Amino acid sequence: SRLACSPFSRCGDPLAGSPSLTQSRHSLHLGDCAAALARYDRERRRDLGMAAERLRLARRHLGRITGHVGAEEVLDIIFRDFCVGK
Repeated sequence: SRLACSPFSRCGDPLAGSPSLTQSRHSLHLGDCAAALARYDRERRRDLGMAAERLRLARRHLGRITGHVGAEEVLDIIFRDFCVGK
């Protein structure tokens, strides 16, 4: 039999006490990550490209909690804040 697979079974329920999220934005990003993983689970058998995008989004949300930033986000900040090319 296949075990039920949910983000909370993988990472623990953040509302159950541990680990403690000290900032509300962390909780929001964790919720967005869990939603992206749930969408991945639905998409993975139908559309591999969309499933990969869901994993990328989940990773991005986790990176915003841990401080890991990808090249895409750095470029977004450069073009948004420094007006390169204007």
